[in-house]
Amino acid sequence: MANSSKISESEWKIMKLLWKKSPQPAYDLSQELEISDEMNSQVVKTLLNRLVKKKVLGYQTYKNLYLYFPKVREEDCIQQESESFLNQIFDGSWASMVVHFAQNRKLSKQEIEDLKRIIREQESK
Repeated sequence: MANSSKISESEWKIMKLLWKKSPQPAYDLSQELEISDEMNSQVVKTLLNRLVKKKVLGYQTYKNLYLYFPKVREEDCIQQESESFLNQIFDGSWASMVVHFAQNRKLSKQEIEDLKRIIREQESK
């Protein structure tokens, strides 16, 4: 996914629905998003068009329907967004990011164990 294809917060909501189940028509996506996020059908159609232009969504036609599907993997989008966030906010320092969140949020025992495991795995590489 190219850097110019950055996905907005609203577009992420559509992508998440399509990563779970695709292809889907705009109508089904609109119904889901009207209930959960109060997005009307025109907004959903606009966002779908933007995502198609960004080349992260594709569509196929079936009768009079446009069925939308993701052209990029969720993992790839998460990776790009994570890298962008890390570089923009923490100057690319993973350690600074972890320290920030560890100091400013209450970590569960499971989260602490996960961090310890990741550090051990990194040490053994």
